[in-house]
Parts: sequence; structure tokens; C-alpha cells
Amino acid sequence: MNRIERTPRFLAGLLAALASTGIAWAEPEAPPSTYIVQSASLEAARTEVRRVGAEPRRDLDIIHAVEVRLTPSQVERLRAAANVRVFDDREVRTRATLLDGVQDAVNDLNSTLAETSLVQTVQTATSPIVSTLACNALVSTVTDPLVGTLQDVQDGTSLASLPLIYETNYPAMIGADRLHCGGLTGRGVTIAVLDTGLWRDTFQFYGDRVVASLDVTYGGGAPVNSDPYGHGTHVTSIAASGAQALNGAYQGVAPEANLVVVRAFDGTGAGRYVDVIAGLNWIVKNRVRHKIRVLNLSFGATPQSFYWDDPLNQAVMAAWRAGIVVVAAAGNDGPDPMTVNVPGNVPYVITVGALTDSNTPYDYTDDKLASFSSTGPTYEGFVKPELVSPGGHIKASMSSSSYLAYLDPASVEATKQLFTMSGTSQAAAVTSGVVALMLEDEPWLTPDTVKCRLIAAARPAVKTDGTLAYSVFQQGAGLIDAFDAVNSSATDCANRGLDIDADLAGTAHFGGPANEDKDGNYYVMDMRGRKWGEALDADGYSWSRGYPWGQGYAWSDGYTWSRGYTWSRGYTWSSGYTWSRGYTWSRGYTWSRSLWWWNAPATFIPLSKPASIATWVPNE
Repeated sequence: MNRIERTPRFLAGLLAALASTGIAWAEPEAPPSTYIVQSASLEAARTEVRRVGAEPRRDLDIIHAVEVRLTPSQVERLRAAANVRVFDDREVRTRATLLDGVQDAVNDLNSTLAETSLVQTVQTATSPIVSTLACNALVSTVTDPLVGTLQDVQDGTSLASLPLIYETNYPAMIGADRLHCGGLTGRGVTIAVLDTGLWRDTFQFYGDRVVASLDVTYGGGAPVNSDPYGHGTHVTSIAASGAQALNGAYQGVAPEANLVVVRAFDGTGAGRYVDVIAGLNWIVKNRVRHKIRVLNLSFGATPQSFYWDDPLNQAVMAAWRAGIVVVAAAGNDGPDPMTVNVPGNVPYVITVGALTDSNTPYDYTDDKLASFSSTGPTYEGFVKPELVSPGGHIKASMSSSSYLAYLDPASVEATKQLFTMSGTSQAAAVTSGVVALMLEDEPWLTPDTVKCRLIAAARPAVKTDGTLAYSVFQQGAGLIDAFDAVNSSATDCANRGLDIDADLAGTAHFGGPANEDKDGNYYVMDMRGRKWGEALDADGYSWSRGYPWGQGYAWSDGYTWSRGYTWSRGYTWSSGYTWSRGYTWSRGYTWSRSLWWWNAPATFIPLSKPASIATWVPNE
């Protein structure tokens, strides 16, 4: 007891002695955390980090930065330097939207094949499944074994055929099946998928088309050989699965495209900015070696700065500048406005919203915008998304042992190799497949031209009077049309007025043509700064935040965008015009300052929950 009692007295005496000599008692410093340190060059970033006694852990040269562990005092010293920017590492999450449940697989299959009785007489080819049979030269006579097998499945007498027969409907829905019939399958084009990995058991659907893979999680560098979460396998299957239904239809949009798989998310779907940027860094460095032309980004985070100040966005912009067509999911935070995620808020890239077919894949009259699909404009006034793609209850390959399957076993198909998910993640993957088809047909297309042709070919939802059923902030240019995009000759209709070199150099930044009036209505301005609706009959360019529930619209075969003006353009960011959210932009003034990541404006959405590309929403 005496020994225990003496210890506090000794400490008290020591503290008193220190105080008498003027020496302060210092609290132990907090442990180091992960940061991204950026400077004018990679070497400059390394030098600054070492100046404060730290050592770079990983180079992020795509944005002239390094990953490093820093104590609070080291962070303070670096942030005091004029030529250094320090970003907190953030969490990014690729979490799919799961359904409350799916129909029994056999009933779903029977409804899909309900019209295959036409095969018996081969009188017409009005249904997609029969059209696919004819396209693949698989229909001959009513005694053909294939026809007999189809009928057995329809009658429920050959359930063992289920793994072979299931046909995904989204290639036919967007016209990709017609391109497959013409020989366009994405051959020779590589799609990079930066996600949660790829389930090895699905490799038979890709053969030798997985040309490279890399796991960058937590500084790793091994090849990808698994996908414990499941999301990456699902979106990869949508974009490029070579699996064929018994009728010959491909399950993927670009069934012969090559793949580069980069894993940047862990087994729960969570990831870090530093890992995602490291993955982007590797993809850009290896783009020539692996012929990477398309990059699918089915993840997101809440914007907390202007698009140009976000380090992940900077890496995405560098990929676009390097000639890679970047496709990003808009997010699943709709239908409220200004909910587009990072990196979908980058003005250069192709941002994709989601369409649902209302569980009637062969009845296009009830197709509608998914209410969860994130909506523009962006904080800088850009119209987003650029277009919408199928993203409601999408079936694709995924392991029944994945974490997503564990969370929602009802969405696992009877085959145990198909899983149903909804979200703009899936819509982005559909679009990436279409881009691969376009680049196989015309390999010389630039990213800006690809974006232009997708916009020009899209089919907007229209009312019976021909006006737009949804605002451009909800549907962009409309539903993607793979066939028309491949056959389009449009040019110079995307990213007009933008300068990606100046943006990345920090010498100029840009705002879009969107604005908000005093009543909270969003609208697109014309080239003279007027609201389109004031001078032009352009219903759909003004939006009062309404969402038309419970009905479908015709997705027009053609729509003339008003007077040749495209809303896919930008203006130099400025302090000359006050935007309602507190930001300013105009056509003739260069924005001369940028915002620090840790000091974003208060009007930005606070990060109150883990960043996620998709909120868990019920099926529509």
C-alpha cells in the first residue's frame, strides 16, 4: 500500500518541478492517419513529405501526389506551406441496391419465354427472343432439337436447362443485340473495371479476355482472384459477359471485349480514396500495353468541394485526357436535385442514370426513370446525367457465396450464378459495354466524340404531345441507343467550351449552363444567358423538382434538341454571375482561386454517412 500511495505524490512533485522550471507538460500526440499530399510535381510532393519527417508510402503520380501517414503536427506544418495541398483520405463505397425479392426463377423464365410459341410456326419474329433465334441462324424447323428444348423449358419439363437458357434482356432493350448480329461484339477493345474484383468461377464467361488484373487495396499489388463482395463481378458481367443463352443471345453488352480488373474495395464494398486513385494511376500507366479504351466507375462519394479540387476527380480527368472513355454512375440518391456523386460530377465524363422496365422487359411502353436515380444539376451548373441506361432489377453473374448474396439471398437466381441488383452502377456497366462496341467499329474516336454520339443517339422520354416527359436534369439526353450510337456521325456536341488541360493545370475552371430561379426551379440557360423557356418552346429544360410517378413514357426514336444548341458545354468559372447556391460563374472570367479540401463551403452536403454509389432502395 505504501508503494502505491507514494506514486501519486512522486508524480505530483515531478509536475510541480516541471512547472517551476517553465517546462509544459505535453499531451501525447495523436497517432498518424492517412493523407494525400499533392504538389506541383511528384518529386516536390515527396520532398515536402520528407521535410516534415514522414516517408511516402505510395506514389500517386497521376495527380502529382503521394500517400503518406502523418501526425497532426506534420499535417499542420505541411498545410502551412504555400506549394502543398493536403487531403484527408476518404471512404468510398460501392454498395449495390438490392431488391426486396425477386420472382421465382422458373416463373420469370416462363414469362420471358411466353412468346416462344411463335418458334413452332416461325411465322413472325416480333419478340426479342425469336428475333435473336433468327439472328443466330438457330431456327430451322419445328422438329429442330433447339425448338424442342425451348418448348420443354416453357412447359417446365426441362428445368435442368435453366443455366443455359436464361436470357438477359438489356442488350436487346438498347439495340446491342442488332450489333451482335452484325458482328460487333467489342473485340479488340479493353474495358477496365475498377471495383471489388472478379469471381473466378465466372472466368469461363471471359476465357482469355481478362488480360490483366491488380489488387490495390491497402497498398497491395497482387493479381485479382476473387470478389468476396460481388459487386465487381456483377457489373463486369453486364458489360462483357460472353455467356450465351440457349437461343444464342449474349448476356453481356460487349461479349468479346477484353477486360482489365482492378480491385480497390474490400469484402464489404468499402474503399479508400488512396486506393481508388492508385488504381486509376495504374490503369492510365498501362493503358497502351493493355489497349484500355473504356473505364467503368460504378461507385461514388458525396461531393465536398468543387469538382476540380477533388483528388479522385483529378485522377479521373487525367484518365479522360489520356484518351480513356470514362463512364461513371450518377448515384442512387434521387429523385432530389443536385444529388450526382463524385466522380459523376466531373463535367467531361459520361455520367449515367438508371431506367427501369417495370418488370416487363419486352413491353417498352411502361419503361420509366428509376426514382432512385441521382439527378442534376451539379453544384457548378452542369447538366447531369448525360443519359440513362437500364438499371432496374438487372440480372447478371455473381457468386451465391458473396457478401451481397448473404445480405439478400432472395435475389439469388435458381441457377445460383445470377443475381438481381438495381442501381446506376448497373446502368453505367451497360453504357461501358456500348462504348466498347462503338470503339470496335471506329477505333479512332476520341472520348469527346464518343460522348457526343451517345448524346446525339439517345432517345428521350416524351409525352403524347411530343414534349419531354422528364427534365434534362433527370434523363439527360434520354435512353441509350447502342445501334444508333454506333451509326452516328455526330461531332463537336460534347464538352464544348471546356479545356481539360487548363482545368488540370489549375489555370481555369468551368461552370455549366444550369441555374436556379427565385422559386427553386432549375433551368438551362441559352447562349445569351436567357432561360430557355422564356424564348424557346422547350418543356423539359425547366424543372420544378417534380417526379412523374407510376407511369411509363414513349422513349422517342428521335428528338431535335432546340435550335442545335447542346447543353453539354461549359463556361469559364467566374465571380460575374451569382448562382443561387452561392457559387458564381460566367463566360468571360477566369476563376483564380481554388478551395481547400478540408475547408469546403458550408453549403456543400456534409459527409454524414459513408460514401455510397447506391442507397438500398425498394424495387420499382
